[in-house]
Amino acid sequence: MPTKKPNELYITRVYDAPVSLVWDAWTDPKKAAKWWGPRGFTITTHAKDLRPGGFWSYTMHGPDGTDYENKTIYHEVKKHSLLVYDHGGNDDRPPLFRVTVRFEEIIGKTKMEMIMSLESEEAAKEIKKFIKQAGGNSTWDRLAEYLAANEGKDLFVINRSFDAPIELLFSLWTNAEHFSKWIPPVGVKMKFIEGKIKEGEKLHWAMEGDFGVMYGRFHYLEIKNPKKIVYTQEFCDENQNTSRHPLAPIWPQTMITTVLFSKEDEKQTRVTVTFDIYSEASLSEREAFHTAKPGMTLGWTGSFDKLEDLL
Repeated sequence: MPTKKPNELYITRVYDAPVSLVWDAWTDPKKAAKWWGPRGFTITTHAKDLRPGGFWSYTMHGPDGTDYENKTIYHEVKKHSLLVYDHGGNDDRPPLFRVTVRFEEIIGKTKMEMIMSLESEEAAKEIKKFIKQAGGNSTWDRLAEYLAANEGKDLFVINRSFDAPIELLFSLWTNAEHFSKWIPPVGVKMKFIEGKIKEGEKLHWAMEGDFGVMYGRFHYLEIKNPKKIVYTQEFCDENQNTSRHPLAPIWPQTMITTVLFSKEDEKQTRVTVTFDIYSEASLSEREAFHTAKPGMTLGWTGSFDKLEDLL
């Protein structure tokens, strides 16, 4: 990634797929329709001409029924390597910004680096705020989920970049006192009853909200300071007898969460959370997980907002 400029926004992701699959997901309109846009949005492609000087004309359909007409203009196209295009415009309005996307395959994975260039630092700040409010960054989480689906996996993925060093972020995930302040949903209180955040250990917890009190436990399978945390999660009672989700009885019994920490620079860290079914699950349980992704996005977004406040 080049030296950062104040009028530019940067996104970096690493996808567990070869660059050919990531490129096709970007450039094939039928495949792009499965992930392009924030959660809850769909698109209809009207025409696409992938070449310098070509364009992609599509309508983005919002969850509230609002349609957004878009016409992307391509300036550079290098297969499996580079896309440069103007985004956010249409025949009746100029583009919002220019996008440069670089793709690089690294041992079977694909590193995607994106730069959004705007006229000024003030414009970049406004677009950044707008993208966050619209849930625009969930687009890249949906891409990860789409690529996983090609491998027969149904994952939930969410990322957030924090203005804090990686060591501090990691400590707020592994210090139980801090963890309990931000991980529960907004309006819910959490306390740890027994155990610790340590590889091989279990942590018994209780959450209290409008729904009453629910209990569960985390089982920490892997903790690699400051890069990775893996834990399973299941519901139980106050005596740690395993139970089902008290508010969703067809929810899968055991889930697994993988948290990856990536240093974007000395004072910025990207956190990637992947949530998956760990236990044997019925078709109805898998469908319950799949349809809950918009709600999980809201839940994790609220938790991440609290984590930002804590920082």
